[in-house]
Amino acid sequence: MQPPHFSKQSRILGTMGSVPFQKLISAFNFQRHHCDLSCLEHSLLRPGHVTQNSSGQLATSKMIPRRLVLHMIPLNFCLHAEALEMKEAEVIRSQKLDSGVRIQDIIDGEGEEAHEGDFVEVNYVCRRSNGYFVHSTVDQFSGETSPVVLPLNEKEIIKGLKEVIIGMKVGGKRRALIPPSLGYVNDTLGPIPDEFGPRRSLLSHVKEPLIFEVQLLKVL
Repeated sequence: MQPPHFSKQSRILGTMGSVPFQKLISAFNFQRHHCDLSCLEHSLLRPGHVTQNSSGQLATSKMIPRRLVLHMIPLNFCLHAEALEMKEAEVIRSQKLDSGVRIQDIIDGEGEEAHEGDFVEVNYVCRRSNGYFVHSTVDQFSGETSPVVLPLNEKEIIKGLKEVIIGMKVGGKRRALIPPSLGYVNDTLGPIPDEFGPRRSLLSHVKEPLIFEVQLLKVL
C-alpha cells in the first residue's frame, strides 16, 4: 500500500456521520462572527448589567449577555479542538491502494485472513459517493441480514471489492471508495441483487464511484 493520499474522495470517507456535529459548530461560529467585538470588549471590562456599544449608546436587549459570552468562548474553542482531532483521526485511517481504491478500516478483525482465490461470506452496504443508499444485505428496517458468499476472483466479482476484502480478517469491517474502472464494468460481475428494483438502481450508477462497507463473516 502507498502512504495515505488525501483528496476530495478521501474527504468523502472521512466526513460521513459528522454532519450533526458540524452543524453544532456552525451555530457557535455564527454567534461569534456576528457579535460586535467592540461591544464584547466593553461588556467584559464594564461591571454591572448596563453595557454600551461602540457609539456610546445604551445596548439593546439583542446584545449577548456577558455571562453567556463568557460561557460560549471556552466551549467554542473546545468544540473546534475536538472537531479537528476527530477529522485528523479519520483521515489518517484512510489509505489509497495502487489501483486507486481508497480503504478505511472501521474494525480490525481477529480471525482468519482472506486471500485471493478464497470464498468468503460477507455482509455489505453499497452507496453512491454522495451517501445515497443503493443496495445492502442488511435490511434497513428490521436489521435482518442475508449474507452472500463471494469468490475472491476478479472474473466473478468487481475488482475493487476483491481488493478491499483481501487482507481482511474475520470479524473485520472496512469502508471503501471504488472508482468506476474497478467496479461494474459489465453486468455479469457480482455482487448484484436478484430483485429487479435494486438491480436496476445499482446498474444505473455503475459509471459513478461507489462506497462499499463490508464485514467479513467467514473464510470458507
